[in-house]
Amino acid sequence: MIDLIKLTKLDGRTFVLNSDLIEYMESTPDTVITITSGKKYIVTNTVDEVIEKIVKYRKEIYSFYFEK
Repeated sequence: MIDLIKLTKLDGRTFVLNSDLIEYMESTPDTVITITSGKKYIVTNTVDEVIEKIVKYRKEIYSFYFEK
């Protein structure tokens, strides 16, 4: 399963990122996300917002499997 979250680039365009590929995030003051390939994304979302999006998505997906 791929954990996709929607984020916003500095120019206002949105994109979807596989959160499983995030290696680390920095606030510099913009949020810089580095994925496992070394590629970096600068987004308008704060680090806390990105974490909230990941947690929310995973709760939604995994609750589906445990509701039975």
